[in-house]
Amino acid sequence: MTDHHSEHPRHSGYSEQDVQREVSELKEKSATAARLFDIRRIIGGLFVLYGVIVTIAGLTDDDATIDKAEGVNINLWTGLGMLLLGIFFLAWLKLRPTAPPPPDVEPGEEPETEPKG
Repeated sequence: MTDHHSEHPRHSGYSEQDVQREVSELKEKSATAARLFDIRRIIGGLFVLYGVIVTIAGLTDDDATIDKAEGVNINLWTGLGMLLLGIFFLAWLKLRPTAPPPPDVEPGEEPETEPKG
């Protein structure tokens, strides 16, 4: 009887380079997905969208609706606040984008550094 647990399974048709290339492609896709689904983008986009809707509702409110809120056009002010918050999140994303992941260093390799000069 042989011990099957100690043997490494061989996959025919896949070289070490193929596996490394596939891993690097998946890492690139993961980094792209992380930037795309940054929580600031989602929150900012939703607040801008709902802010536009609520602001339009506030602009079209009649006097009876404003009287219910004791004379304050609550939809207009809430919509403008939501717009400002959404724009803040989107500006924050633009000014401080997600940092790219650090490059992987293989064992035995030295990390690349820029020459000082």
